[in-house]
Amino acid sequence: MNKIRVAVVGYGNIGRYSIDAVNAAPDMELAGIVRRSVAAEMPAELEHVKVVSDISELGKVDVAVLCSPSRSIPEVASKILSKGISTVDSFDIHGDALMKLRSDLDELGKKHKAASIISAGWDPGSDSVVRCLLKAMAPKGITYTNFGPGMSMGHSVVAKGKKGVKDALSMTIPVGTGIHRRMVYVELEPGANFEAVKNEIKSDSYFCHDETHVMLVPSVDELKDMGHGVLIEHKGVSGKTQNQLFEFRMKINNPALTAQILVSCARAVLRQRPGAYTMPEIAPIDYLYGDREIILRGLV
Repeated sequence: MNKIRVAVVGYGNIGRYSIDAVNAAPDMELAGIVRRSVAAEMPAELEHVKVVSDISELGKVDVAVLCSPSRSIPEVASKILSKGISTVDSFDIHGDALMKLRSDLDELGKKHKAASIISAGWDPGSDSVVRCLLKAMAPKGITYTNFGPGMSMGHSVVAKGKKGVKDALSMTIPVGTGIHRRMVYVELEPGANFEAVKNEIKSDSYFCHDETHVMLVPSVDELKDMGHGVLIEHKGVSGKTQNQLFEFRMKINNPALTAQILVSCARAVLRQRPGAYTMPEIAPIDYLYGDREIILRGLV
């Protein structure tokens, strides 16, 4: 069997767990890691892994797992797709930005004969697939997606990126009926102005639509826990029958689940025609390793 050669782009929390998921997949092999700076001190666990600054240095790569911050994904994915290498990413900005990314990468993928699965995390991502199935079960009705309580990696990265912030943790607290509160804990660089940092965080598009509280702490590391979760509730109508009630709940390690979904999508993306897709557009069996007949016998 020719194994799928996977490049992991970025080596933060998701990148580390993505390597674990690739190494655990019987049909994949790690081609290497792409980092912005290979001159930086190399972690001991990468001693026997090829680390480069450009994906072209890895030789043959079938698919790139993009573990970069969401706001950098459009640029990173475009560059790699332009090389004819398929990509998967966990772009987590809902709405118009997500749909524009899909449109832009769809055009680019078709041009360069490669495919991309975007927003392949757990929300958007696997939760999107769950919402799709719930709507198929009860087409009329209301769905509430309640996140947390837990650490939001995307929001934490954005807060940490503000000038004067040494480290940051953004916690998502569910209020109910799909409404959330953001609790942001920041550790500042010496001399940084807390009020200026707080105002910049609260005005960012990641935070300005939710109730957001920013708090100064001496050490963010002492507060970190990568646990998270979701409760999706759907109340709707099947045919003409009302009061159909459904719940989907999970408690997870955030980066580990995101990484596993990305790696499962790395398998699925190579089974698609050139273009860009979201997870609800992919046949679920495409995410799985193994003989289709055997898989189906265990599912249906």
